[in-house]
Amino acid sequence: MVFSSISFLYYFLPCVLILYFIVPQKFKNFILLISSLFFYFYGEPIYILIMLFNILATHIYGILIDKSKNKKRKKIFLILGIITNLSLLIFFKYIDFAIENINGILNTEIKLLKLALPIGISFYTFQTISYLIDLYKGNVKVQKSLLKLALYISLFPQLIAGPIVRYVDIEKQLEERKATFAIFSLGVKRFVLGLSKKVLLANNLAQLSQIFLQTDEKSIIFYWIYAISTALYIYLDFSAYSDMAIGLGKIFGFDFLENFNYPYISKSITEFWRRWHISLGTWFRDYVYIPLGGNKVKKIKLYRNILIVWLLTGLWHGASWNFVIWGIYFGIILIIEKKFLLTKLEKIPSFISRIYVLVLVMISFIIFNADNIGQALQQIGGLIGITENTIITDTTIYYLKSYILIILISIIVSTPIIKNAIIKAKENKCIEKIVNILEPLVIGLLLIICTGYLVDNSFNPFLYFRF
Repeated sequence: MVFSSISFLYYFLPCVLILYFIVPQKFKNFILLISSLFFYFYGEPIYILIMLFNILATHIYGILIDKSKNKKRKKIFLILGIITNLSLLIFFKYIDFAIENINGILNTEIKLLKLALPIGISFYTFQTISYLIDLYKGNVKVQKSLLKLALYISLFPQLIAGPIVRYVDIEKQLEERKATFAIFSLGVKRFVLGLSKKVLLANNLAQLSQIFLQTDEKSIIFYWIYAISTALYIYLDFSAYSDMAIGLGKIFGFDFLENFNYPYISKSITEFWRRWHISLGTWFRDYVYIPLGGNKVKKIKLYRNILIVWLLTGLWHGASWNFVIWGIYFGIILIIEKKFLLTKLEKIPSFISRIYVLVLVMISFIIFNADNIGQALQQIGGLIGITENTIITDTTIYYLKSYILIILISIIVSTPIIKNAIIKAKENKCIEKIVNILEPLVIGLLLIICTGYLVDNSFNPFLYFRF
């Protein structure tokens, strides 16, 4: 079950909301837990056992860490807890990738297991690990209630697509949450805006990308259209699910941290990664980069640390060499920026530095979205006329005319232009009243339009099956 589906919007969510708000306060966590487990079971009836095992193992190791008076024993239980959680992720996500490479190197014929990847395992595994590490460090108190820990790990708004919510950020909210109409309405608004980004923009851009991949009539311009639409699609799809998760969190009284902050207005790749998938970036920073020594080491070790983090970041996104190269690609760029390029980027005009970022990011997402390295190189070559010498075709013109409005709207939505315009307009009290009246009408209209698209069985891909 995904957020952008009729079954979620008009069956599951209304039932959960009714139950949640009619039961006494002491039963609200229980209702959310049962709802979250059903939500996961609906999509993963067998693999829910893996998540339940992770929850139970994390609960037991957490108690053992807390009860151990000896720091060495605490560390042993922490390591065992991390190994237990990571081993499941590694087995299901990377075993076939490892077998393929062993077969290729040693010329063996070991059969692939062809296991389906449990949805959301990359997200909830990182949550359980962060809980155990923070508990070991004394940053959080042990959660003795299995129900509350299970709710933290399985909470359906962020279960399958993030953001990666840390226990330290919602520890108090598991005990007590504010539920006001103002917060509820903010949550509904954020959810519907995210749903609109997903259904009306991201899905259409994904469809354009698919059309490009399937057509034989390519051109240099069409390669650029593909690169732009793919970069926009990946951002809008990711950020839309984060918007919906944050909105749903608010509806139930949780305050999840922001996960995207208009990354396409960045003036450097360093800034880009402070704005893109923030929860993942800060997770790797706090639990990998800093323990390795961070930037408080010699330069050679600093560069090593960056490459390790970005190799792991690439692998986190998928078990394929294109993801590994995608991660190393960004690691090398970040090292170059840190070594000498950042100071130069600060001195040149903003529009040039932004173009620099957008071009590098577009190339990165060609690598990210490709089925293999050969396809990625062929598509990158197409941008500069190496693999395609036709500048434009009638097919390119047709699809450009068909999708240009979606592309332009997507570009605008990917910047803070609309947000800043509304904030500026609200400085005038008269306009503020008009905006406050129109806002719920616009939200309602967007929900109706999205519903129409979903009822019509429009193209609705789920990017997170890869994670």
